[in-house]
Amino acid sequence: MRTAVFSTKAYDRCFLQNANADHRHELAFFDARLDRTTVALVEGFEAVCVFVNDTLDADVIHALAAKGVTAIALRCAGYNNVDLVAAEATGIAVLRVPAYSPHAVAEFTVGLLLALDRNIPRACARVRENNFSLDGLIGRDLSSRIVGVVGTGRIGALVARILKAGFGCDVIAHDLVPDAALVALGVRYVDREALFAQAEVISLHCPLTPESRHLINADTLALARPGVVIVNTSRGALIDTAALIAALKTRHVGGVALDVYEQEGDLFFEDLSSEIVDDDVFQRLLTFPNVLVTGHQAFLTEEALTAIAETTLSGLSALETGQSPPNLVTTDRLVPR
Repeated sequence: MRTAVFSTKAYDRCFLQNANADHRHELAFFDARLDRTTVALVEGFEAVCVFVNDTLDADVIHALAAKGVTAIALRCAGYNNVDLVAAEATGIAVLRVPAYSPHAVAEFTVGLLLALDRNIPRACARVRENNFSLDGLIGRDLSSRIVGVVGTGRIGALVARILKAGFGCDVIAHDLVPDAALVALGVRYVDREALFAQAEVISLHCPLTPESRHLINADTLALARPGVVIVNTSRGALIDTAALIAALKTRHVGGVALDVYEQEGDLFFEDLSSEIVDDDVFQRLLTFPNVLVTGHQAFLTEEALTAIAETTLSGLSALETGQSPPNLVTTDRLVPR
C-alpha cells in the first residue's frame, strides 16, 4: 500500500523500514506534520501514517478522502487527534497501536518519579560543576507511601504492580473496570475523589476523552493532600496547567514529573534550542525546582519502536488484502459528552 508517513524522525524511518521488509509497502517519509497546510502532500497515496501531534480534524479527513486515501495508521495508542465521526462518514479506516510496549512507559514513569523524588537531575548537574554538597537533595522513601494510579489498563496496571510489589507502596487505584489481578496483589480500588484525597503520589494512565480532559484541575487539586506529587506520562491535556502552576506557587503540590504537556504540539519532538519559545505557561512551569519535564519519550525503547512499526504495517497489510485488522478504531469508542 502506498503510504505517506508524517512526523518522521530518523528512528521512525529505521524501524519502519526494517519492519517493511516483510510487508513491502511503498513508504514515503515526510518530516512535516499532517494538517490542513500539508494535506496536499498525500496526492497519489492510499494511506497516511501519523503520530500524536498530527491534526486529523474533519477538514483534513475530508481532504484525505477527496484524494483517495482509504486508511489512517496511527503510530500510537491514543486517537484523540482524529475525528472518528468524519473518518467513518468518509469510509476511511483508522488503525492504532493499542499495545506496543507497556513496559516502556511504565518503567519510564517510575524512573521519572524516582528522579523527581530523589533530586537526581539536580545532583547530576552539581557533580558536573564539581559541587558535591548534599544540601537540598533530601528525598523520601517510596516504601509505604500511598500512591494513586488513575487508569489501570496495560500501562497503569504495570505501574501499580511495580510500585506495590517492587517498592512496597500502598497502592490505590481508580478505573471503571477494576483489575482482579491487582486486587489480589493488594491494590485497593477507590472512587476518584477518595484517590485524590488520600494519595501522596498520583500517577495518570488514562486516555484523553471529553470526560477526562483537565482531570487535574483547581477543584481536584483542592481535594489533594498538601505536598502531593503528580506524574503524567499519558496525555498532556489531562492536566489544567494553569491550575497546576497555581498549586505549585502555593506549595500545595510538592512536585510534578511530566513527559507530556497539553500544548506540546508546538514544542515536542523538535530541536528548539536556538529558538525563543513563546509559550509563557510552559516557560513558567520550567522555573519551579520541583518540576521535571521530559519531551514525550516514555515510549522510546527499541522494543516499543519495533512493536509500533510491526503493528502499524501489519494493519495496513490486512486492509490491503481485504481483512479486518484487530486494531481498528471506530466511533463506538467515543465517550458521549
